[in-house]
Amino acid sequence: MYEIGEYIVYGNHGVCRVEDVGSLDISGIDKSIECYTLQPVFSKSSTLYTPVDNDKVLMRRVITNDEAQELIDWIKDSPLLWIENDKQREEAYKDALRKHDCMDWVKIIKTLYVRKQERLSQGKKLTFTDEKYLAIAQDFLYGELSIAMEMDREEIEEMILGKLEQLNMV
Repeated sequence: MYEIGEYIVYGNHGVCRVEDVGSLDISGIDKSIECYTLQPVFSKSSTLYTPVDNDKVLMRRVITNDEAQELIDWIKDSPLLWIENDKQREEAYKDALRKHDCMDWVKIIKTLYVRKQERLSQGKKLTFTDEKYLAIAQDFLYGELSIAMEMDREEIEEMILGKLEQLNMV
């Protein structure tokens, strides 16, 4: 069970702060069901309510600062997630994103960074699909790392980009 004030990853909503735990005083909602009241950290416009025992949407704690550092150090050694077939590649990205695992997000970002460099050298851009999955993975990863490391998302983005740029020098 998560505590009030704790940061969690809640499905496709990304990082959320647990604002309250308990029954909801909303008409039509069973008062015996204990729920989390969640505030998405990077989208203040909405509040989410979910049962404490919800097993349909992935919920997990945000990684620790130490885990975040290890993840960033792992970038250079992480494998690429490249598949030549466009449909199979998109499915691999979808599967990776569904797991809400930081290591999978790193693989997508690294893969598409390398792919982007290759395509730019040929005078081409990333495909729309690749751009879409890159943006989603970056959004999830940078949001979680910014909370774990207590840094701005922009600083996280610069740090990750710096690690990726070092790949070209190897």
